Amino acid sequence: MLSDWTFYCAAIPAVIALGLARGGFNSVGALSTPLLALAPGLSPVTAAAILLPLLIFGDIVSVWNFRKEFSWPNLRVLLPASVIGIAIGWLAAGRLNEDVVRVLIGLISIGLVMFMLLKSRLNDLSVARPTKPAGIFWGSVAGFTSFVSHSGGPPFQVYVLPQRLAPNVFAGTATMFFAAVNAMKLVPYFLLGQFKTETLSVSAALAPVALAATFGGIWVVRRISVDRFYGIILALTFFFGAWLVVDGVRALAVTAH
Repeated sequence: MLSDWTFYCAAIPAVIALGLARGGFNSVGALSTPLLALAPGLSPVTAAAILLPLLIFGDIVSVWNFRKEFSWPNLRVLLPASVIGIAIGWLAAGRLNEDVVRVLIGLISIGLVMFMLLKSRLNDLSVARPTKPAGIFWGSVAGFTSFVSHSGGPPFQVYVLPQRLAPNVFAGTATMFFAAVNAMKLVPYFLLGQFKTETLSVSAALAPVALAATFGGIWVVRRISVDRFYGIILALTFFFGAWLVVDGVRALAVTAH
């Protein structure tokens, strides 16, 4: 892979998306695995294995930057719930249709944007209060989709976005949540035989790109207004949600034929 220039055409955009997600724009991260899987001869499973070390590498940077800026009440509910989703993903490994999961993640993303736009249209400026049942459900879904394809951002946002946290607190909460989730994924991925010498070598080669994109995302989050931040998040969420739906449906259609 390292000597194939076509691989980098898919890998570099995928890693930039991953880095921006670690920097605070979580919606973008849902595309990292599908983008990397576009590389010739690379399966979604191998793509996810290449990206996990890069996710953890970016998490180290992001955790340090947002170490004092996160919502503990959210994490207290979401983190234990994510263990349920990760366990389900691990047990179902090899029996899941990743294209179906991709379509579901895309539909969740689009539904979230429609909900937020409807609230805005109705001039509903209320801020949602986090509830334990909703946190357990969406935390579990985020853990599951993160395990399957590193796409836990949309379910996480369904629970946290309506709370209208400050941009740095939103980014910090996402950082702490996904840093813990990614660390928990290491053992199952290892036991499933996903870490091989070649995939780790590719991860190391792409690390500088991931680092630069992570710092870029952090830089933007710390300098943007609340309204503009949420506007960008919603636009990215809708765009990438639509992308995932189209990509997943197309892949399912090909499989059906």
